[in-house]
Amino acid sequence: MHVVDGHPSGRLERVSAAEHALFVYGTLQFPEVLRELLGRCPDLAPAELTGWRAAALPGRVYPGLVPDGRATVGGVLLSGLTAGEWAVLDAFEDDEYDLRAVVFDGEPADTGGSGSGNSGGGVCVPPGVVWTYVWTADATSVEWRAEAFAAEHLSAFAVRCAGWRRTLDPSGCDS
Repeated sequence: MHVVDGHPSGRLERVSAAEHALFVYGTLQFPEVLRELLGRCPDLAPAELTGWRAAALPGRVYPGLVPDGRATVGGVLLSGLTAGEWAVLDAFEDDEYDLRAVVFDGEPADTGGSGSGNSGGGVCVPPGVVWTYVWTADATSVEWRAEAFAAEHLSAFAVRCAGWRRTLDPSGCDS
């Protein structure tokens, strides 16, 4: 994240950390990953977003959110993120992602079998605008599965996240 005169620029310039939730549908829904990136696990509320799907990406273990009018994607809403935490997560996301506001209807997600280790079973989040990272490059027609990621890649991915976090310039991400 680029900070100009104490204010974020780039993808985050429209986001107010205190007021906005982030819908995550891939690797960021796992507390193990969040702890490595942020040093803590923010508040998580299971959620679903209609009209989108988590697509498997060629050669990558993480998904991309792509529009699909017939689909509903499960994930979690992260709330209570500080400006510095938003900056870390934004820096973590590839340039092929675009941070967009989407309308969330506030319905609780079915948490059965999510495999993400989240608690909260059916927490109702108020409807409104939330932010999410939308994939802008090529994606496959294959659905990304959180359960498969957790079983096959989560441990190694969390270690990679810890290594990446140590390389991030902390001066641009503190707030």
